[in-house]
Amino acid sequence: MNWHIREAIRQIAVGGVIAYPTDTVYGLGCDPLNGAAVLRLLDLKQRNIDHGVILIAGNFTQLEPLLLPLTPAIRKRVSTRQHGPVTWVLPCPPETPVWLRGARTTLAIRITDHPVVVALCERWGGPLVSTSANIHGRLPVTDALGIHNTFNGSLDYILHGDCGTKRASSIRDGITGKILRQERSLKQ
Repeated sequence: MNWHIREAIRQIAVGGVIAYPTDTVYGLGCDPLNGAAVLRLLDLKQRNIDHGVILIAGNFTQLEPLLLPLTPAIRKRVSTRQHGPVTWVLPCPPETPVWLRGARTTLAIRITDHPVVVALCERWGGPLVSTSANIHGRLPVTDALGIHNTFNGSLDYILHGDCGTKRASSIRDGITGKILRQERSLKQ
């Protein structure tokens, strides 16, 4: 697996878009600070930039520089894995690139303990874009064969592995804790 992680990181470093298993479904990822890579990823998904993307990391400190300061209680809430995968929506500085936040003043983040993602983020040295691997409006893909079929060779690298829940994560407001989207099952 080490060689595969190194190859995925090499592709990310040169502006590539990869697919990789996460704690939910397969994700499409790239360097979040490379606008051209994120725009290419959005184009592959046929997704509007206004929606923003999720950033994923193995620990909260990898995401903290991209967020406005949080109270200790909120920081603890969003940095601790609770009952399954949770995507948190948190305030971000105004200079956060539009290709990450979309038309919002917030950023969507998820902390994961999925070993592939943790290894990728550790090796990369920060968070990665992690948007579900699908054409916008269609069901997310949960296996490598589905990635091949959906994206037909247009990705720079596919990391093979098992997805966690094979369910879309719940999304919560990080400040209020309010559920914005329930975790949901995917039927393929």
